[in-house]
Amino acid sequence: MAQGNPWQDLAGLRQGIDRAFEQAGLPVPPLFRTAFLPGRAAREYPLVNLYEDQESVYIEALAPGLEPASLNISVVRNTVTLAGEKPRVSGAVQPEAFHREERAAGKFVRSLELPSEVEADKAKAEYQHGLLLLTLPKAQSAKARQINVQVAES
Repeated sequence: MAQGNPWQDLAGLRQGIDRAFEQAGLPVPPLFRTAFLPGRAAREYPLVNLYEDQESVYIEALAPGLEPASLNISVVRNTVTLAGEKPRVSGAVQPEAFHREERAAGKFVRSLELPSEVEADKAKAEYQHGLLLLTLPKAQSAKARQINVQVAES
């Protein structure tokens, strides 16, 4: 009989509830951000830096140990979703052999709201040294425009 991990099931439920709040445009209550295990902080995966300039929005996602082919990145309007699976340690190591296991493994999904709409068909993604780098060019409608003021003569 296969045994499930109740903590993993609860973490998945929490993520689903958080996503429902975010999709409804509601803030996620701080209560849901706590971990189910005492002394462990709940974290989103992968950890990201998100920044922009006049031309593009950039995301740097810290995701060591992934197979780039397992990544699924999608963009809808001003939301980007990162999904994939982080493999466990080599199959040769049996779970009962671990004395400490701190590196998480398993499937993940993370959605990020972008500061502006982007052109998804021009997005670029590269994975190097455990860092996923996304370059998302801004949509023309999202770029700042300079408006010249003309002086009217009376």
